[in-house]
Amino acid sequence: MPVVPNPVYVIDYDGTFTFPVPAADVWATIARFDCFTSWWSWLREFSFEGSGLQHGTALHGFVSPPLPYRMRLDVVLDECVPQQRLTAVVHGDLEGTAELTFEGDDSQTRVHAVWTVEMMQRPMRIAARITKSLLRWGHDRVVDATVDGFRRQLDPKDAP
Repeated sequence: MPVVPNPVYVIDYDGTFTFPVPAADVWATIARFDCFTSWWSWLREFSFEGSGLQHGTALHGFVSPPLPYRMRLDVVLDECVPQQRLTAVVHGDLEGTAELTFEGDDSQTRVHAVWTVEMMQRPMRIAARITKSLLRWGHDRVVDATVDGFRRQLDPKDAP
């Protein structure tokens, strides 16, 4: 019988972001793994194995949200349908699954991001029992910074 995670330790996310470029541009930008650390101050000790957005490519690194902890993450790409869908499995201090879907036309792309991750790191689990809203705030700041980083790469005039 599968173990059901305690909801106190789970972060579910569902968000949609619009970018003023075709899906091909968004897809190509996501594949620029070698640039990630220069785009995001929250990402440390980043490396990847594989070539591009394809099944089995693995991304490794540490995430430092605006809170006093850091998380080791390994993200392994699963389904990769160019300009349409990207799924991944997350391991490390977070465990779960993630999915990005792409819709749009020649002038804009909507990226729908959905994931469910369970906090595995002991200090995070203790903090989640006391103030899960603070951990959620840190999560959402990292998401905002990620989207802003992609926006700057896709269209510098859209940078905040």
